Amino acid sequence: MGNSNPVIIGYDAISALGSDLEQQWLRALAGESGIGTLSRFPLTADFPVRIAGQVPDIDDTNKTINKKYPFLTARHQASWSSPVFKYAMLTVARSLERCGLEITADLASRVAVTYSSAIGGLDAVLKADRRMREENKLPPPYSNPNSCINMIGGKIAIQTGAQGPIVTPITACATGLTSIITGAMFLAQGRADVAICGAVDFALVEPIVAGFYTMNGVYIPKEGQEEEPPRSASRPFSKDRRGFVISEGAGAVILATPEFAADHHLPFNIELAGWGMTSDAHHFVAPHFDTIKQCMKNAIADAKISPTDIASVNGHAASTRVGDKVEYDAIRAVFGEKAPPVTANKSLIGHAMGASSVIESIFSFQGMRDGLLPPTINYQADPEIDLDCVADEKRKLSQEFILKNSFGFGGCNSCAVFKRIQ
Repeated sequence: MGNSNPVIIGYDAISALGSDLEQQWLRALAGESGIGTLSRFPLTADFPVRIAGQVPDIDDTNKTINKKYPFLTARHQASWSSPVFKYAMLTVARSLERCGLEITADLASRVAVTYSSAIGGLDAVLKADRRMREENKLPPPYSNPNSCINMIGGKIAIQTGAQGPIVTPITACATGLTSIITGAMFLAQGRADVAICGAVDFALVEPIVAGFYTMNGVYIPKEGQEEEPPRSASRPFSKDRRGFVISEGAGAVILATPEFAADHHLPFNIELAGWGMTSDAHHFVAPHFDTIKQCMKNAIADAKISPTDIASVNGHAASTRVGDKVEYDAIRAVFGEKAPPVTANKSLIGHAMGASSVIESIFSFQGMRDGLLPPTINYQADPEIDLDCVADEKRKLSQEFILKNSFGFGGCNSCAVFKRIQ
């Protein structure tokens, strides 16, 4: 990436483990699961998916909160009804608060927005369609704006006053990490000094959930097996893995050039040291070993380090039979017999679609800060996957460099190396 790597000055996340970042982190370290009963819509007796990772509802009745965050008011949400907006905007607002950055008029033109979503406000279109069919009423006037994925970034720009480059990168499940990489590109090109990055997804709507079931991607209990508790369903790299658990979530990461951060007295201790992106050009959902391996190698080479410098890998680790095996094969090809420990946060929070990779990156930042790795829960060793998955309990580990993997439908691969600055 050159000699002036972008630094991370602020971040925030909301996941199935909670809405407060520090509480989520403590729950992750304790090996708690955020997976529970699916309740976002009424379940019929024959609906095939019964569990999910749902985020807590944001309190929109507290007047103090509403004054601070006007996008949480009932009036605002009446128009912007898809939850992607309020959760995305809250993570951005809290990230800016954490770092103490105010986007003033003289800074606005140098602030980029790359915050995105893989699915966006599709729920608003589905509601409008049902309204037309069942009530013979035309869609509400905000239905189409709610469904525009780029509107999430647009609303964030309006919220913050950012007037620099704005783009909506979409790479399916890799969207969050791709957003960070895209923001880094704007900084590297001198087109911005700050980038508001991240992703949000709320995919728990009937046709999406059912669609993942029919394509054999989502967790499916083994026929004839006794019912398992929801917390045990997400089991990356495990011999008995049976697909991912669909979850909700949002995460924001604020990037800045180190010069900007220093000039504005904004503290930082993590930088994006290197990244890689590849296209499988192979299959619409099945991952491809060669290009995933190359993506990881590119990120490490871009950071100008060797594989032995990587202290840990935060895996994509979706819990699919094929995907986990290909990721393992690529890890072994890059690191050889001495692969670093690999954590799988989806065992704790499920698969938050496009938001997953930014939430998991943020968990990595917390781990680098504290010198800790959260556990991969529900793990039972697979003889075909010989990895140290930090099973069952958190682990102390100093981490100067970590590798984050993320792979999306359509063969969209993004990997990043993050560095802890002493």
